[in-house]
Amino acid sequence: MEEKVIFLSEDYKIEGLLDKQSEDNGVVITHPHPLYGGDMNNFIVDLIARAYSEKGYTTIRFNFRGVGKSKGSYNNGTGEQEDVRAALSTLKQMGIKKIDLAGYSFGAWVNALAISKSNFVENMVMVSPPVGFVDFSPVNSIPCLKLVVTGSIDDIAPAGHIKTMYPAWNRNAHLEIINGADHFYSGCLDELESVLSSHI
Repeated sequence: MEEKVIFLSEDYKIEGLLDKQSEDNGVVITHPHPLYGGDMNNFIVDLIARAYSEKGYTTIRFNFRGVGKSKGSYNNGTGEQEDVRAALSTLKQMGIKKIDLAGYSFGAWVNALAISKSNFVENMVMVSPPVGFVDFSPVNSIPCLKLVVTGSIDDIAPAGHIKTMYPAWNRNAHLEIINGADHFYSGCLDELESVLSSHI
């Protein structure tokens, strides 16, 4: 059962939803672009949280600064990286031993940028990293990257573009392209959940 939580990112109060199950495994889950209606209640974010929860993970998803009741304002992905690190620290301070990081769309991009300064993430999952929409050139090696998922007809996270980029992130990561799926996985949500479940 998820409960509302507040944690600090710099001086901002950030609202989140925490489902505490395991002290061994936990995951931070991030949401799509705040300027396009993205928040922690996004249905793909909810699906990711459910997939991890069913595996017994403690999950925390949260609203980036300026979204919902989280204080602050949109910061072009820079301040949002601090929010990610604060959420990771929140799980670590709870005593969670192994912490994963998962993000959808904008959240996957912010996670990729934030990960360089967080050395205690066990595994990272990217759902529809928006390589056709934002600049991924600063993203370098991500040793903990385990899974990248996108759709075959996703024009925000184009499969062909991701194919050329992800080996630079981690050539050992698994790339899953869901046939017929767009950026919102219309008609393909069950398949997305199945892919996530099989790799968690």
